[in-house]
Amino acid sequence: MRDYKENVYRLAYSYVKHPQNAMDVVQDAIQKALTKSDSLTKPESIKSWFYRIVVNTALDYLRRAKKLVPVADEVLEQQGVNDHDVIQDLHLSETLEELPMMYREVIILRFFEDMKLEDVALVLNIPLSTVKSRLYQALKILRINMKQEEAY
Repeated sequence: MRDYKENVYRLAYSYVKHPQNAMDVVQDAIQKALTKSDSLTKPESIKSWFYRIVVNTALDYLRRAKKLVPVADEVLEQQGVNDHDVIQDLHLSETLEELPMMYREVIILRFFEDMKLEDVALVLNIPLSTVKSRLYQALKILRINMKQEEAY
């Protein structure tokens, strides 16, 4: 788990959008993983097993919270990036947030966590063909939305 701590935090943050809440999700996921460690049947799949726990814990948190916390302007200013980068990043972030959760989680795991499609299927507990289909649809929606925004 220590090997994946930064990736796990980033994954949790991509769901809950708040640093402290992401840490809470990670902490809860670690606790769940430790108590359920006997359910791990293949030690070589520990990464996808643990990622699934993190995703489920984050989704549980969102269900309980019933809200998403936007990133504060102060946080963006502290990052020290130029305005053009911020605008592009915000646009991509907003476009991702508009995606239904089933598409967003595939995009996050595949591109932000750099997971193979097979691992995404394991983490989300869905067939590989469903992952491919959702990825294709998500990219199609993102392309359309990004082109529409560029027109403005």
